[in-house]
Amino acid sequence: MGRAEVRKAQQQRGARRAPSGRAKGTEESGSGSGSTGKRTGIRRFFTWKKVVGTFLGLTLLFMAAAIILYFSVNEPTDPNAQATLQSNTYQYSDGSIMARTGATNREIVPIDKIPPDVRTAFIAIENKSFYKDGGVDVVGVARGLFNTLRGKGTAGGSTITQQYVKNYYLTQDQSPTRKIREMVIAIKVDQRMEKDDILVGYLNTNFYGRNAYGIQAAAQAYYGVDADKLTLEQGAYLAAVIQAPSQYDWATAGPNGKRLVMIRFNAVLDNMVEMGKLDEAKRKTLAFQEPIKPKPRPGMDGQKGYLVQAANDELDKQGIKADQITAGGWNITLNIDKAKQAALEKAVQDELESKLDRKDTKGRPQDQSVQAGATSVDAKTGAIVAMYGGQGLEQKDQSNALRTDYQPGSTFKPIVLASALENGSKTQDGKPITPNTLYDGTSKRQVVGSKIPFNPQNQDNKNFGDPMISIQEATNYSVNSVYAQMIVDVKPPAVKKTALALGMQDRDGWPEDKPAMALGTMSANTVEMAGVYATLDNHGKKVRPTIIKKAEHKDLKFTPEPAVGSQAISRKTADTVTKVLTGVVNDEGGSGNKVRSGSYEAAGKTGTTESNVAGWFTGYTPELVTVVAMFGEDPTTHNQVTLTGTAGLGRAGGSSFPASIWKAYTLAVLKGGDTDTFDLKEAEMGAVQTPSRSASPTPSASASSSAPAASSSAPQSPTTSPSPTPTKSGTSPTPTTSPSPTATKTGVPKPPDPPLVPER
Repeated sequence: MGRAEVRKAQQQRGARRAPSGRAKGTEESGSGSGSTGKRTGIRRFFTWKKVVGTFLGLTLLFMAAAIILYFSVNEPTDPNAQATLQSNTYQYSDGSIMARTGATNREIVPIDKIPPDVRTAFIAIENKSFYKDGGVDVVGVARGLFNTLRGKGTAGGSTITQQYVKNYYLTQDQSPTRKIREMVIAIKVDQRMEKDDILVGYLNTNFYGRNAYGIQAAAQAYYGVDADKLTLEQGAYLAAVIQAPSQYDWATAGPNGKRLVMIRFNAVLDNMVEMGKLDEAKRKTLAFQEPIKPKPRPGMDGQKGYLVQAANDELDKQGIKADQITAGGWNITLNIDKAKQAALEKAVQDELESKLDRKDTKGRPQDQSVQAGATSVDAKTGAIVAMYGGQGLEQKDQSNALRTDYQPGSTFKPIVLASALENGSKTQDGKPITPNTLYDGTSKRQVVGSKIPFNPQNQDNKNFGDPMISIQEATNYSVNSVYAQMIVDVKPPAVKKTALALGMQDRDGWPEDKPAMALGTMSANTVEMAGVYATLDNHGKKVRPTIIKKAEHKDLKFTPEPAVGSQAISRKTADTVTKVLTGVVNDEGGSGNKVRSGSYEAAGKTGTTESNVAGWFTGYTPELVTVVAMFGEDPTTHNQVTLTGTAGLGRAGGSSFPASIWKAYTLAVLKGGDTDTFDLKEAEMGAVQTPSRSASPTPSASASSSAPAASSSAPQSPTTSPSPTPTKSGTSPTPTTSPSPTATKTGVPKPPDPPLVPER
């Protein structure tokens, strides 16, 4: 091929490529003139169709994922352990806090216990759209993120519903999975629950600082009031503080913490104005109210633990069981009067504890064994206004006021008399038993008319009377031989029936048909003996001492039994016994003479048990019934031991330390007020009688020495043995001859040595 042919062939090939080349050239040269050409590079992937398609695809994918997530995340059926833990709050009668129990300081309250403007304060700062949103507020989440970036803390990203779900069902961790579950559950909760129920759940589960969980505990911790007494300003501060309790607590916050919490406080009120929930003019008058200083959580120190024990024991007896109490949530107001409680504690300290040397285990061993218990009751209402349980739970874990392992001794004798009067009982020779009825007061005199032989000795084996003595005098001097015969005349089952009607409890070991019952050989505690004597003080109307004024719980209902009931015994009987017991106090030789005072009128009875292991004084004024008891308990073995030698002295019966405590307490609580006098218009003392005999044999020396010395709560060292000579008319109710303690009556076997029983 020649040169000309080659050139021609090249031109033909160029002509065939020209359209593609021109198009390319045109596109390149015409790019600035608006011509369109073929897109190249990354732009070929972003067509409108692809963008819209991708968006729709992602939206569908997100919706599918959301649907799957919604149905795969179940709403928990049970709350987390922390959310429902509550404490119990125990208050004095005036409403002041006495103690709180439980690991978590929370008391769940219903929404009507939270003022509406306080509720609104939380909504204003946490979730203004709460009543409109569906549990999750996307705008709120975005706003919360934006505010966080700006360093502003005026609104959170989570709704109140989400926070409730987090507090109630979930945990406080910040993981993405927890946040997603929170949002899903919040939607479901919002669909299932009323908004007010969500709101009150949120307010009750929040942590507010100062160991306070829930709005009620927070109100107490920061302002010393219950939630229903919170003001708007106080509520605004609590709404502000929950974001950072440790940083925003005014008592411990630094300058920056105070600045930030004030920003939130003002934002609460400003947002309420914006929401139309607060008048702007009123907003300008509202000022920050500084919270009180933090206080230690009220504990179980001193007598508080014993008072809580008594309250829980009473709840249990009225149907609220231990597990329900332990679960928490109770707000329990006691009848305990703070001033009277302090006076009782001081009286025990001054009249007993200050005289003991509990460290001297060798020289004063009895001092280590002394336990004291006391109960004071308003006779008109049945309210237990003061109680003493012991040295404290660390030293003694059970209240001495409630213990039932000791006998009441001669404090039981008035019940024998009450039963005799109530039943119209008669002596062995058919004479009506009244306070003026005569009995033989010879020590260790064998009772007549009993299948069970019994011949108790009197205090120090003394004879009372010449030999006859009236029941009034026998009560004054707590003569065992008289009351042993009287219970035989009344009959022990009838006396027991009266005792139970007055408030004593039928426990194992009650001496069913034994004349020894007259000397208080059953078990009892200070509360039930206070009830017995309060019934006498209340003219025979049954008084059941109660320590609980009211007990409230959001889920459980408690209705206390009436403290004052119907007539247990007639007013005539009650007034007569009270009149007799005033003689115990007023008679110069009376066993209760130690408590006599010109500041009040009193009636009472001493009691000491076998071997002097317990001493009681149970006394009352028209206003108040108080039972004080001492018990001898070995600190190691917990066996009952004698009180003799307490404080380095001799006998420690009812007329010793218990009577001193009773008097000091009664003078303190009645001081400064006009005291009442007993209204005993229906008391009936009976006809005055004259004894038919004038002599009583004195126990032989051998009999006196062989009989054990009975314990006593009479005056400790009387200079003379009281031997009143009655000048009454009538017939002696006892046999015409007085048996010698060592002799036997025809048809009656010689009894064994008399038991070591209480005398006074």
